Amino acid sequence: MELLHLPFGNELNTISFPRARFISPACGSTWMQEVPFKAEGHFITQQLEAFANDLLGNGLTLKKVSELTGLGRNTVKDIDKRRLEWQYTEIGENGKRRLMKPERRTKALAIDEFKLHDGHIYATVIIDLETGHILWIAHGKKKQAILDFIEHVGREWFDTVEAVACDMNSDYQEVFEEEFDHIQVVFDHFHIVKNFNEKVIAEVRKDEQQRLYAEGNRKGAESLKKTKYILYSKRETLQRKDKESEDGKVIVHEGELFPRMEVRAAGGKEAKYDEILKENRLLFTIDIIKEALDEAYKSTDEVEMAEMIAGIIDTCMDTGNGHFRWFARLLDSHFEGIIAHASMPYSSGKLEGTNNMIKTVRRQAYGYRDDEYFFLKLFDASRKDKTINTKSHRKSD
Repeated sequence: MELLHLPFGNELNTISFPRARFISPACGSTWMQEVPFKAEGHFITQQLEAFANDLLGNGLTLKKVSELTGLGRNTVKDIDKRRLEWQYTEIGENGKRRLMKPERRTKALAIDEFKLHDGHIYATVIIDLETGHILWIAHGKKKQAILDFIEHVGREWFDTVEAVACDMNSDYQEVFEEEFDHIQVVFDHFHIVKNFNEKVIAEVRKDEQQRLYAEGNRKGAESLKKTKYILYSKRETLQRKDKESEDGKVIVHEGELFPRMEVRAAGGKEAKYDEILKENRLLFTIDIIKEALDEAYKSTDEVEMAEMIAGIIDTCMDTGNGHFRWFARLLDSHFEGIIAHASMPYSSGKLEGTNNMIKTVRRQAYGYRDDEYFFLKLFDASRKDKTINTKSHRKSD
């Protein structure tokens, strides 16, 4: 008998135990007796593996767990990936590992894409709008990502689904229109306003600046500088910020240990907004459409909402401006999904929260090279507010 010492850097990570050496009489070869409390695949104890699992299951990063346990980062990642696979995957009929089917059915889904890597490489994410749980992630942002999800869960699973919230990606809309008669695609206020802000307001502001410079009105052109977010904002938001300025709201407090100037909320935002609208006809039309969109999305009657959206389309077309006309065509081509919001007021707010969570998880790990591991981390993170580390001690179960 002899003692085997595994020097892992601290007392918790160092183990000493008897190791029996056996010699085969036939060939003289040597092998080691199996150690019952050794973690599978690593020269550490099951206790240490369970401790690392607990830390990872409660949201600590690979770097932090590596520092706390003295284990190498790759070892910690292997432990974490095996934990996630145990929790979210199963062995299929073909002997290969696959994602488990969703643990519950839902009435509403939300679909979006997110940037996976530089070079315009994207992935599609599908979430349960009722819980916020990620149900599916796939490379790419085409129809096939949705078709693969349908095959994964089975068509019967969609019997309870009544609505799907998504952006203006026509591929997503077409799949559900082709595959399911009972599911309604819904375009919420956020995605409509986002398109209006980025494709109309921002572009019209640039065009107006160029026009004023061309006419020699330098003062008018410069008055439009740094006004994009004022134009994006609702009037109520501008009024609230002006009220905060009147109340002396402090945005940045004066530094005590280190010199820093106090910064208070600036006012005059609504007045600036009115000045811009007064001098620019197209920008005044933007204000009208923003208010009309807000009112339309407050409606709970599809006929009423349809009339209001039709009025917005007419207003955009009457401007004769290419950016407004583009927006009119966008509304017209997605008309049914827009007015469906009146009877199915689903919001993609949870989806935007998921997108922020995806960015946070990526930043914590300084990017992931292993997409499969990254996707499993996202599955886990989307469930953290509901269940925390429910199955980390799989060795003792």
